[in-house]
Amino acid sequence: MHKEPKVSESSLYQVWKNQRFKSSLKTGAGEEITVLDAGNHNDSTSGPDFKNARIRIGNLTYVGDIEIDSNYSDWKSHGHNIDNKYSKVVLHASLFNRNHYGFVYTRDGRKIPSICLSEFIDQSILENFRKEASDNQTEAKSDLKCSDAIKAIESATKEKFLYQLGAQRFEKKCKKVYDRLKEIQFLKELNIKEPVVSYELTSKFHEKEFKHSDFVSKEIWMQLFYELVFEALGYSKNKSQMMSLAQAANIPFLLKIEQDGVIIEKYESALFNISGLANSKESVTEQVSKEYLERISLHWNSIGSLYDGKTFDEAHWHFFRLRPQNFPTVRIAGGARLLKELIHNNLIGTLAKKIVEIHNLTVLINSLRSLFVIRSDGFWRNHYVLDQPANGEIKYFIGASRADEIVVNVILPFFAVYFEVFGNRNVSKKILKIYGIYEQKSENQIITDVAEALKLKDLMKRTIYSQGMIELFRNFCSKNKCLECEIGKMVFN
Repeated sequence: MHKEPKVSESSLYQVWKNQRFKSSLKTGAGEEITVLDAGNHNDSTSGPDFKNARIRIGNLTYVGDIEIDSNYSDWKSHGHNIDNKYSKVVLHASLFNRNHYGFVYTRDGRKIPSICLSEFIDQSILENFRKEASDNQTEAKSDLKCSDAIKAIESATKEKFLYQLGAQRFEKKCKKVYDRLKEIQFLKELNIKEPVVSYELTSKFHEKEFKHSDFVSKEIWMQLFYELVFEALGYSKNKSQMMSLAQAANIPFLLKIEQDGVIIEKYESALFNISGLANSKESVTEQVSKEYLERISLHWNSIGSLYDGKTFDEAHWHFFRLRPQNFPTVRIAGGARLLKELIHNNLIGTLAKKIVEIHNLTVLINSLRSLFVIRSDGFWRNHYVLDQPANGEIKYFIGASRADEIVVNVILPFFAVYFEVFGNRNVSKKILKIYGIYEQKSENQIITDVAEALKLKDLMKRTIYSQGMIELFRNFCSKNKCLECEIGKMVFN
């Protein structure tokens, strides 16, 4: 089947701003659309593309927002249909609409006219769009300026440099873990209820000499673990939001919640109410969602009095351009189950025991990964968002790829610091060995592009090398620091 190219939406914005149409716009039903005011372009990374537009459809004038997509299907795949930021959209326009669908729907079920712009744009402009999309696709395959001359460099030289960069990246992760551990302990000593980010800490923090005996509290390690795991669950768009949620709904608060047969649902209640993602109860119509909201509301009535921290707003969270599997709702559901293991089943102790006692590193890696693959259950097994059942059953809240990311970016650096703090350097070295042989199941576009450009695709799955590729791209390639890069020095000199 012929697939239309992915045209840059910024090009489409210019068409809309300048109203570069060869004929009058019309809805699928044939009603004429008159654009009285194209609206103000929204420079933010979230929300509709044009705000406060005025259009007339037939005899009715509408004031609201305009959303412009490359393809009709983007409305749903980008999550606009479940995002309240798009509730004021009065017209959806896409360059391509293969099936000639005439409408899209907001989260509350309101029907919005959808028009296909390619029917109203001059053929020459359309061809320019296709050419631009094709050129961009070609250029995007390689962001390394040295890719054409890289064949002259021996593979061993490239591998050695990537290995060094991968090791450096691991050291940075360990430093981040240790720095946050010190912050949590310092704030605990000051008895501050709300976590404070590092730049707000007093001068006493920066002057303090920390000793290993400062870190004996189990609670601070649990809080650190919780924050780091939730940050990893946030994927790219909700990392800071998930971290903030873990700092707000912190371990001291969660420890006050009485454990019983519905402890996971109580954690969900706390997390969804504090996050602001359970605040739209009045507009919910689906019966299963209503029943779920009633249950977590009842839980919150009993545990809410234990909480005196801040709450967030639904607008704080991003759903735009995320696969439903990565929606914050699904990740929070997975996080609630990990919290039960952390708080009530000694997850940190279980992981530490495995790292110490399992000598076969391949067996150990599989064992660590398996602890973070979380199968779905309960309400969220069949929902990505409230009031809208998923098309099929959600098998995992946290799948193997995300479990890999958690092990590499959280568990290994966390326990490297943990065992270093408690004086077990042999185990810290063992963790470095695990990092050196770990092979990930997940894929990353940066890693793919760099591996292809360096002609080292066989190393893409090896964590230490793939992390080195990320470090190479972010610190050298993307900043044009070619002459500071060991590979670039050889190529360009």
